[in-house]
Amino acid sequence: MMIALESIARYIDPLALVIVFGGTLLVTIFRSPVRDIGNAIRALGLFGTADPAADAAAARVCVSRIRELAELRSLSCVDRVETAQRFLLRAARTLSDARSSADFARWAEGEIDARRQRHQAAIAVWRGIAEAAPAMGMIGTIIGLVQMFARMDDPSQLGPAMAVAMLTTLYGVLLSSGIAAPIAARLETLSDAELAWQSSACRQLELIAREELDRAPPPAPVARPRLRTVP
Repeated sequence: MMIALESIARYIDPLALVIVFGGTLLVTIFRSPVRDIGNAIRALGLFGTADPAADAAAARVCVSRIRELAELRSLSCVDRVETAQRFLLRAARTLSDARSSADFARWAEGEIDARRQRHQAAIAVWRGIAEAAPAMGMIGTIIGLVQMFARMDDPSQLGPAMAVAMLTTLYGVLLSSGIAAPIAARLETLSDAELAWQSSACRQLELIAREELDRAPPPAPVARPRLRTVP
């Protein structure tokens, strides 16, 4: 056990950690708004809870219920549908208040676009981390080499300086290719799947709106003049 701990301790250097992780954090703060950074961190919670396939199936069921309510009662009653998906709740409320399918289509387009932008902003944070980490590792390597060359007259100081040079490169690669890049790829996959079922649900709801709101009223009967009979 002690041997294993000693082996692990060889790969831990406080200065190298500060250079890579601290430098990457500073670059991320300078590059991204605080709101996007917060969204990027909160998005990590989706890894254990997100299930796009189940969400898509639940959305199809919800859309079917909305159609039934619209056919049995009226479109103004569809906001009473029960679902655990907040997006569909907002969509149902908007649909019940819409005056035409064009009104709902405009809301759906704006909502989907806003969600796409939020997703891409969070993904961009992790991509930025993946780009910055190797650069911080290279900076640490240069710092370590400078320290090593400055202490060539003291062999006992060469080891720590070389450790900083090597470990910063290692930390940079791990943070970039082992953490940030996979997170960004996973979030992008989840985003594409979520936006796909949401867009599909909105298209179905727009069709319902067309059927219920855009119907042309039946033509009024044309009064025909009575023919006067000549005695």
